[in-house]
Amino acid sequence: MKQALVVIDMQEIFFLEPQNFLYDKERVVENINELITKAHEKNIPVIFIQHTDTEETDEMFEGKDGWQLHKGLARASSDKVIQKTKWDAFYQTELLNYLKEKEIEQIIFAGAQTEFCFDTTIRAAYSLGYQNNLLARNTHSTITSTVLDAEQIIKHHENIWNNRFLKIVELDTVL
Repeated sequence: MKQALVVIDMQEIFFLEPQNFLYDKERVVENINELITKAHEKNIPVIFIQHTDTEETDEMFEGKDGWQLHKGLARASSDKVIQKTKWDAFYQTELLNYLKEKEIEQIIFAGAQTEFCFDTTIRAAYSLGYQNNLLARNTHSTITSTVLDAEQIIKHHENIWNNRFLKIVELDTVL
């Protein structure tokens, strides 16, 4: 099955200010980098999704520090970067066409934020026919909310996704 690794919104905003720090951010970046390295070794396309706000005053407006893809990621010049303006990485972007061009049958997801863009894109992919997708444990994260802490949000979403929208596997078995 032809695969692609899609890394969603791993941007500097989550690494610059303590109030925006992703839960367990060091481990998540390390695990995502392991996925990226393995994907590069196996010639699996790596696609970075970059949230881009449309208002100049927003923290993730193009060119601002928080908008940049995280400098700690193991990116290669051959990796694809797709900007999005909504939570769904497929909405009004080239992602679906790119996956079709590459004849991708399975998406491996990683990134942030669990309950926002990450969740929305996972569900959209399923609705678009990508129904055999994978998620390695500890390769996505979020920020604690006023209702639930980040770990609870992650566990809740993984419980909903697993064996419905994708299959959750151990990191060393994903590629």
